[in-house]
This record gives sequence, structure tokens and C-alpha cells, in this order.
Amino acid sequence: MLTQKIVKRIMQAGNSIGGAISQDGTLVAVSNYEPGGVKIFDAATLALVADIPASYGEAKQTSKVIGLVDAPGQKFVFSLWDADEIWVADMSRPDKPVIQKFKDIGRNPYDALISPDGRYYIAGLFGEDGMALLDLWNLDAGVKRILDHYGKGEQKLPVYKMPHLEGWAMAGQYAFVPAVGRHEVLVIDTRNWSEAGRIKVHGQPIFVMARPDGRHVWVNFAIPNNDTLQVIDTESLKIIKTLQPGKGVLHMEFEPRGEEVWASIRDDDQLVIYDTDTFEEQLRLPANKPSGIFSTARAHKTGL
Repeated sequence: MLTQKIVKRIMQAGNSIGGAISQDGTLVAVSNYEPGGVKIFDAATLALVADIPASYGEAKQTSKVIGLVDAPGQKFVFSLWDADEIWVADMSRPDKPVIQKFKDIGRNPYDALISPDGRYYIAGLFGEDGMALLDLWNLDAGVKRILDHYGKGEQKLPVYKMPHLEGWAMAGQYAFVPAVGRHEVLVIDTRNWSEAGRIKVHGQPIFVMARPDGRHVWVNFAIPNNDTLQVIDTESLKIIKTLQPGKGVLHMEFEPRGEEVWASIRDDDQLVIYDTDTFEEQLRLPANKPSGIFSTARAHKTGL
């Protein structure tokens, strides 16, 4: 980082979808679409430490892997799209990974998150309404289904872009979740994981992100509504501001204490910075098709 030079590069798969760094910072895990599975590397040398194929069923088919996060206790947790499973890999002994598998968790888990305290792993389901929740403090309890059939009797809209669950917002007692195929943000009471409300929004939400103090939640959207940001007040559960920063609003990142938010505006080749109290635009920076924005403060947070 200091010299701004690439010092090591390896080709580890054909198509990768996510990564995570272990609790002690010594391991880097990567989840793969093709050929599937998870590979774990030494963070200092990028030497391969473990290769975990996502094989399932009697025919030993290989699944795409998504929703990879780090967890306390030197663990990685991830979901298998094709197998409808969640796996927990204990890497306390890197030479002997211990894998715990949870089967039949729901059809096609498409992404997942871990709560900020590292206790709950929640996978969204694309193949059916609902989500799968795993309490990492009580693994023997297995996977619990939450928000089961939240869209029953309603016609889904075409899904133009898959929501990103690592962009869910956890604020106070509530979790704010993008609804798949709907112009809604779902509100979950985390005390019992029941639905506490729905908020109508501008389009199909992609990232639903809380300001660090939890006071507001910022939302961006899939095409054709991806020129807009909306801000939700977490006390009233109302939209309090709508902004249109430009074409192709892809990602957001808050300053560690929440005074500003950065947004990437891909199709206008810009980064836009807003004051999160006044919602006033502070600055625009030129950038070539910007996408993800990642603060170094993420290094100190579980699951990021």
C-alpha cells in the first residue's frame, strides 16, 4: 500500500465472487463460482493453505459458493447456491480444517451477511421467499427460517440486479433488508427475527446501508432507477430524503464516524461525497467507471 505496487498475483479460479480475511489476519479466503468451492491462502505469501471443494449429493456435484464471511474463532462461513447448504469452516488448525455442514436451508442462497457482533449469519434465498439464520453461538440448534413467505400472494418483478446482503443495515433493534424483486425495504425486529414493517422505495434496492450511528439508512437501486439514493429515518421508518447524484449509483461507503458518505457514480465517471447531516453535496472527484469503495476502517470490523 505504501509503494502502490502489486507485489504478488496468482490465478486461483476461473470466476471468484467474494473474499474474507480471518480473525487474526493470517488467512485470506476466496469463494468461487467456477470451479466452485473455497480456497484459503496465507495472507503474507499467498501460498495455498486449504482447498475446500463444495461437493454435495451422491453424485458429488460442485456448487457455486457465495456469502463468504469471516467469523470469530478463526472461522469462515459461506453458502452453497446449488446445494442449498451453509458451511462453517473452523481454521484454528489451518492444516486440518474442520467443516460443519447445514443442509436443506432453503432454495438457492444468493448472498449472506454476518451481524456486527459476529453472532448471526443470515443467508437470503433466491429460489423462495424467506431467509436462513444460523446462530454461531449455538450451532447445535441448526438453521432457522425467518421471514418465511414474506411475498406470498404477490407477483414478483423481474430482478435486474441481485441485492447485496453484506450491504444490509443493522441499526438498533432493527435490520433493514432489500426485498428480492420488490420495491421495498423489509424491516426485521432482531429480538425475535420477525417482520416489523415494509418501506416502499424508489426501485429495487441493492445496498441498504446504515450510517455508523444507526440514525439513518441509505439505499441505492437497480436499473432503471440507479440514478437515485434515498435516506430512511430508522426511528420513524420514513423516507426523509431523495437524491439524484447521477447515472449508475453502484456503491456507498461511510466515513468511520459517519459524517460523510462516498458514492460511486459509474456511468458519469465520478465519486460524490455528501454531508450525512445536511445531505448537501460536498465534492465530486473524477474516476474511471468507479465501483466498490472500501475504507481502511473495514479492517477492524467482523465480516467486512
